[in-house]
Amino acid sequence: MKKEAFSPSLRQNRSVKHNTEIVIAGGGLAGVCAAIAAAREGSKVILIQDRPVLGGNASSEVRLWALGATSHMGNNNRWSREGGIIDEIMLDNLRRNKEGNPIIFDTVLLDKVVSEANITLLLNTAVYKVNKSSDTHIESIEAFCSQNSIHYHIKGNYFCDATGDGLVAFNAGASFRIGGEAQEEFNEKLAPKESSNELLGHTIFFYSKSADNPVEFIPPSYAHLDVENTIPRSKIMSEDDDGCRLWWIEYGGIHDTIHETEEIKWELWRIVYGLWHYIKNSGKFENTENLTLEWIGTVPGKRESRRFEGEYMIKQQDIVEQKEFDDAVSYGGWAIDIHPAEGVYSDKPACSQWHSKGVYQIPYRCFISKDIDNLFFAGRNISATHMAFGSTRVMITCAHGGQAVGTAAALCQELNLKPKELLTDGRMTRLQNRLNRFGHGIPNMPLDTSKNLISQAQILASSELSLKNIPDDGQWLTLNQAAAQLLPFSAGNASKITVQVKAAAQTQLRCELRVSEKPYNYTPDVSLKTLDFSLSAGEQSIELDFSDVETTQQYAFVIFHSNAEVEIKTSGYRVTGLLSVFNKVHKAVSNNGKQEMDPVFGIDSFEFWTPERRPKGHNIAMSIQPALTAYSADNLRNGYMRPWLQTNAWVAEPKDPNPSITLKWPEKKQITGLTLHFDTDADHALETVWMHHADKIMPFCVQDYAIKTKSGEVLFSQTQNYQTVNKVEFDEPLFSDEIIIELTHPSAHTPAALFEIDVF
Repeated sequence: MKKEAFSPSLRQNRSVKHNTEIVIAGGGLAGVCAAIAAAREGSKVILIQDRPVLGGNASSEVRLWALGATSHMGNNNRWSREGGIIDEIMLDNLRRNKEGNPIIFDTVLLDKVVSEANITLLLNTAVYKVNKSSDTHIESIEAFCSQNSIHYHIKGNYFCDATGDGLVAFNAGASFRIGGEAQEEFNEKLAPKESSNELLGHTIFFYSKSADNPVEFIPPSYAHLDVENTIPRSKIMSEDDDGCRLWWIEYGGIHDTIHETEEIKWELWRIVYGLWHYIKNSGKFENTENLTLEWIGTVPGKRESRRFEGEYMIKQQDIVEQKEFDDAVSYGGWAIDIHPAEGVYSDKPACSQWHSKGVYQIPYRCFISKDIDNLFFAGRNISATHMAFGSTRVMITCAHGGQAVGTAAALCQELNLKPKELLTDGRMTRLQNRLNRFGHGIPNMPLDTSKNLISQAQILASSELSLKNIPDDGQWLTLNQAAAQLLPFSAGNASKITVQVKAAAQTQLRCELRVSEKPYNYTPDVSLKTLDFSLSAGEQSIELDFSDVETTQQYAFVIFHSNAEVEIKTSGYRVTGLLSVFNKVHKAVSNNGKQEMDPVFGIDSFEFWTPERRPKGHNIAMSIQPALTAYSADNLRNGYMRPWLQTNAWVAEPKDPNPSITLKWPEKKQITGLTLHFDTDADHALETVWMHHADKIMPFCVQDYAIKTKSGEVLFSQTQNYQTVNKVEFDEPLFSDEIIIELTHPSAHTPAALFEIDVF
């Protein structure tokens, strides 16, 4: 028992001091990835999160699905899912939680962080004060945990602000902006003529469920009871709507989204309970008697507040024109997505999304403060204009940038450098290679493999897939919408393509070969040849002769234009780097089949060609003459870990009973391990919550493999792999001139594939 007598003086809370290398404030996906990246590079990290769980807007407290460049698979960004640590997290979540339970996603994130010995995690702890040793240098921060009443004084060498609102950067005095820039400042043609204080607002979601018996709902006194007349978008609601589908329940953009957050939250509660009252009690919705509220958010999901000024501010043109940067460390691909500041009370569309033709790079300079010499930014507060922020703000983009920041901070710690010094003396290449070695996937920046032992090796494959046909063992597909098969063409003359079609009556079918103006994009805006076929009723084969067309090395679209009287044969065969796409509508991301914009706004007009989600999304059956040689074992050292201009993968022949890769050197090498980069289908979006996914493990991923010596000794074996990056470190260094990797086909319909091997 403890007893204390009255004290006439004030008591002080317990105080704990920490001295570490890297301090990361904010435990959303950006902060989590930054912390894990720095820790894995060997730095001591303290991660501070003001909530009881990690994940920010992706956590069970808010329950927004996390997305990035894949954009629900509704844009033209093929094979664009972000790599590295966030890919690892997303695949863990898919394996454990393909049903999209937000509670399980909480455990995935906590598991990742507490598994890192170099991370000290402080939950329920809010940073409230910054201490500086000079005008431009942070020495420490102070934080308080509401659950244990401990005051923390935390010193560090480097600080990362991933708090969203920029609490550390703001208190440190760093330059920032709130609102929208005038058009003339950055020559952004989408921006308004005059600067504005208008922002994107907050959102609160709700979940409903059906009970076994009728459930009465009596609204609280603070609910808005006249939403039908005050909220225009109430008229588009359905009794089935809940969760992320209600992203449009937004408010606060006309207010101070930092200091008035509590007032905004109360207004959102009034709106949500009013909308539920409307659904339950208005009599305008069917089958609502047994519906009941299961959950309503208590923390609003924030979209926008402060944006801090770095050494560079990314802008609209950088996104639309896909500008390349020497210091690129991350990328984005979500549309420039701007919402009306009035939120649900606006009569304007709930959002306006303007897509680019492909992914865009984000430079390192956007992640470092121009004012504070040991401060990084990660998340939605990076250096971007309001227009560019409309794209960079989404969570998986933020997470990907977070890994870049964590890796950069650790490199600064290792070399005793200030963040800006990574921009000099070739150090940026060193950072980019560290990122790409873990599959980060910076667009158009392959891993430098010149110092990799595989660059000195002879690579022998048990077989290499020659793409001469895509088997016709699938269903018939009606061409209600235009369909296309993406094929990896080499430089030179294109092939002849033969397909099976079935016509309901005598009709015409138009076919076309297109490519993208920028070879690395997947927007078919250049037509190379058009062919028209007269079809008779019934089944028949047609030959598309493109052999007189000269192509560069890039993906081409073999297009079959829409005709509801025609069906085309598909295939059950799935292979790395092959994909069918459709000129279809995807309303969730403002895709109406074609983006049409007046050039005065600086936005391109183009068609959308997007895939179907599995279990759909079958390739179009065809024979190809001459065959495409797209799957050479030499791809295993070209530095690319996903399709880019070509497949960049080695793929075995499906009939190869024992797929394997043998690496041989002219003399013995000391080998301590290797990293294998598998295909986990970077084209497939992996929304973290609410949505159900068809697969627990991506169907292209090699699950079972073994690494052996030339005498057959097993150095390492793996079963049920589901991750992209497998880093294998041997118990003892191996001195050998040969190493063998044996793989098992993922399925009878999907041959074994591998993108890259890093031997160290």
